[in-house]
Order: sequence, then C-alpha cells, then structure tokens
Amino acid sequence: MAQSVLDVFDNPLALTPKASPEDGHPQNSGTTHSEAINELTVHHDASAGAYLLDLPHQNPTKSYELLPYVMSTDRSAIASLRVPLLSNGTFLAALGVLSFSFSFPGTMWALDGFGPWSATGFRGVLAALIALSVLLVKQTPLPTRADLPALAIVAAGCAIGFPLLTTLALQTSSTAHSAVVIGALPMATATISAILTRRHFSKMFWAAAGTGAVTVIVFTLSQNHGQPTVADLYLFGALLVCAAGYAEGGRLSAHMPGWRVIAWGVVLAAPVNLIVSVLALPQEPVHFTAKALVGLTYIAAISQFGAFVLWYQGMGLIGVAKASQLQLAQPLFTLVWAVLLLGERFSPAVPFTTVVVLACIVVTQRARLP
Repeated sequence: MAQSVLDVFDNPLALTPKASPEDGHPQNSGTTHSEAINELTVHHDASAGAYLLDLPHQNPTKSYELLPYVMSTDRSAIASLRVPLLSNGTFLAALGVLSFSFSFPGTMWALDGFGPWSATGFRGVLAALIALSVLLVKQTPLPTRADLPALAIVAAGCAIGFPLLTTLALQTSSTAHSAVVIGALPMATATISAILTRRHFSKMFWAAAGTGAVTVIVFTLSQNHGQPTVADLYLFGALLVCAAGYAEGGRLSAHMPGWRVIAWGVVLAAPVNLIVSVLALPQEPVHFTAKALVGLTYIAAISQFGAFVLWYQGMGLIGVAKASQLQLAQPLFTLVWAVLLLGERFSPAVPFTTVVVLACIVVTQRARLP
C-alpha cells in the first residue's frame, strides 16, 4: 500500500542515505524511473529493488532510500505517491468543522431535558469517559510537564469555557444569532496564533480572512436585526477562550497527535465538569426525553471529543491560521441544520454569503507566507 509523504517525514528512520560514487561506493546501475511530485523526486531503482527520494536543496549526488516497509508496489516499476484522504489536513479540518456545525442544534436538543449547567457538566464527564477509555486502550503515555500549561488552556477553553458559555447563551438566543461567535472565531484563532508563534502572514491572507469574518458577522447579526443581547456577553467570552484553546491545541498538534491533545484536555477538565454536574443536578430539573438524550450524546461524543480529534489533526498538518479559516463555513452549515432540525426560517441571504465565504476560504488556503 502506498504511504503518504508525511508518513515518511514523520519517521526519520525511513530515510537512509543511498551510496554515491563520491562516497566510494558505486551506485546500482540499471533502469531508473522517476516521477516528480511538487519539489520531491522519487526514483525506483529496478535493479536494486529500492525507492530513492531526492530532497531539494540537498547534495545532488545523494539520494535517500525509502525502506521497503514505507513504499511498495506490485503493479509497476514506476513509484507512485498518493496522499491518503485521512492524511489530508484540509479534509480533516473540514470534516471537523462539519461535525462542529451540529453542536448548537445538538445543544438546543439537550436543553429540552437538561438545564444549562447540568448539560455542560454531563457533556464534559461523558466526553472524559470516552477520552480516558481511548487513552487506556492505546496505552498512551502521560503528557510531559512542559505540555501541561498548554493542555490546561485547551481544557479551560474548549472543554469548560466554550461549552458552558454557549449553552448559557442558547437559553436566550437563537441558533442563528449564536452563530456569530463561530463567524469571528477563525480571525480570533489566527490572531492569537500569530501572537504566540510570532509569525507574520501575507497581506492577502489577512485581507481574505478579515473579509470572510466580517461577512459572516454582518450576516449573522443581520438575522437578528443587529441588536446585541445579554447573550452576546457569553458569546464574546466563549469566543476568546475557545480561540485560545484552538491556538494552543494546534501548536501542540505539531508534535503530539491531535487526538491526544483533546483527549488529555477533556480528561484534565473532568474534575471541574464533575463538580458542576453534582452541584447543578439538585438545582435543575432533568427530563430524559429522546431529543435531550440524542442531543447530549452528540455534544459529548462528537462536539466535545470526536470533532476535536479531526480538527486538531487537520491543524497540525496545514497550520493553525489556515485551518481556522475553514471554520468560516461553520455558521452557514449551522443555519442549514437550524432550518432542518429546529424549524428556524431560512434567510435568502444565505446563498450570497456562502459564495463570499467560500471564495475567502479559497484565497486563504492559497495564501503564502511573505
């Protein structure tokens, strides 16, 4: 089975120097087939039965041999590199966004039988049980002490703050209005990431990101006549804490598998969510309706864990700032689900906004560092 280039780079032992005449060892002679892929060239040495990888800006007389377990083919002597779909950062981040887009409707369903505090607490506890089970099955080592501060930010922002604040907001705000926090989230995430990493992105990137964010914000506010409510305070707080969690999670994903980042974040948040559940249960009535149970199950298993696994993995592959721009489409998806699942009215401005946002996403994905 062909592996992705990323798999090779993630395993330095998969690259071994191929001897050259300058090293005193003659190279194998024989027919060599090559295929250029972007800036990389992969050679298949038929006589040696090995794959050679030429790296740009390296010694042109040296190749690097791909060990047999990395690449193989039984159909042709010409090497073929394919990037599996689950190694495509854009696809993973987009799938995470799609999963997140059901979060607000799922929360509204959960509120059909639970109060805001108990729904948030139960959501966190159930997600922690799932995450802890996966960590134990995978025999995952404990995070290093150096990663604990960043994981604490992920826990506070993504597993406590954002779920609680948005749930409180949804008590008095519609799904469409609450989507404003998602519209501003990509810009907030990219800004915090740029500050933390001290990286400077091109003007085109920021222009497209800003245009997309403003478009979504204006659209979502126009659906509610542009009048701020008390719920906006919750939404603004949720925006800040979630953006910080996203940025730190994306940074950790550069050296830690994305699923581990959110798994440990959810586990670290478990004690707080357990306390919230215990304190809220006697104060808030609970009705185990089918809609409430489905909503709670979704926001616990998918919104709080599964979607984050996809999201962080995608950010680790294509970068925090660029992956965050894919989230510009999330409020549009949320509005569609609000119509189909919650019966909210569909605005005729949606098609126009969709085109503008998708255009901004395309530009940000093509933008390059200066």
